[in-house]
Amino acid sequence: MKKGEQQNGLTRQKIAQSMEGNQNAVGNEGGRPTKYRVQYAHQVYKLCLLGMTDRDLADFFEVSIRVINHWKLRYPDFCEAMRRGKMMADAEVAHALHQVACGYSHPESKFVVVRDKAGARIEEVKTTKHYPPDVKACIFWLTNRQPQH
Repeated sequence: MKKGEQQNGLTRQKIAQSMEGNQNAVGNEGGRPTKYRVQYAHQVYKLCLLGMTDRDLADFFEVSIRVINHWKLRYPDFCEAMRRGKMMADAEVAHALHQVACGYSHPESKFVVVRDKAGARIEEVKTTKHYPPDVKACIFWLTNRQPQH
């Protein structure tokens, strides 16, 4: 085990112990009441889908980043919602980057005015739009996914 890992584990253990409260204070949970609400787990999932960082979340909930980290440790549903939201957002961005790097096509509809002896009318013309591979996206993808190449 590396020194940083051991120190991290001890810090997490101390935080977990501090959340248990003072055993000698009968009827006193100790500290300021939490701002956390059960509905925050649902909100944080949606916010993370939008790509918000922990700093953005702290600003949204009007708390410090330390409080966000505390909520992640103390409320497993909050932490799990954050994880799922960030994973979904990252997956969508990775998929979009992959498409741009490789090039892609998609169906497209255009509306054109057709004039004939009967007059003018609007017709829908279905086409396939093609986007060629983007070299910058390829470089970015390979730099992050296969740095050895």
